[in-house]
Amino acid sequence: MRSVLTSPVFKKLLASASLVGVAAAVAGLGSFAAFTDSTSASHPVDSGTVTAVLGAEGGADNRLTIGATSVAAGDTIQRVVKLSNTGSLDWAGAALTTTASTSSPLDTDVTDGLHMTIDHCSVSWTEAGSAPAYTYTCGGTETQLVASRPVIGSNLDLGNIASLASGGSDHLRVTLSLPATADNTLQGLSSEIDFAFVGTQRAATNR
Repeated sequence: MRSVLTSPVFKKLLASASLVGVAAAVAGLGSFAAFTDSTSASHPVDSGTVTAVLGAEGGADNRLTIGATSVAAGDTIQRVVKLSNTGSLDWAGAALTTTASTSSPLDTDVTDGLHMTIDHCSVSWTEAGSAPAYTYTCGGTETQLVASRPVIGSNLDLGNIASLASGGSDHLRVTLSLPATADNTLQGLSSEIDFAFVGTQRAATNR
């Protein structure tokens, strides 16, 4: 008679029971609890603004939009404009670019065409003359920013002006002149000069 302990059926039962025990042990490894904790913080970040603003068109703080007619050789045209930095960032620099949306030899002739000078006054310019033939004097400190040059120019540096600081403003006088050497080829022409003032943000730093 064969012993029960050595029967193949009993051996299979033992093997099955062992597998069940191992599976239960593996399942039990994932059932242990663990202590956890967490914390958090919110960090607000706001970007600054670079904003250049001119005075109201046609008003005492912006006469650039007022044209001039019947200009003769040797004449000058004076206009003032207030430039302000109304953004939250200081500027590293301020520059002026002039272009001609309507062009003629008045703006393309670099010798006998229009020339431009820009001056700065520490206070508002004092206006005189009859519109549109204005003239201006400075009751404070007058500084030349751009020496006489052909009217069309790119990225003309305006120097260390007050508008470099956020909230700062500058009183500028733009003088256009038609040289006395202008000849008959410059009669009866029209140009429209566009002025673009650009402020560039300050150098990057740690905030």
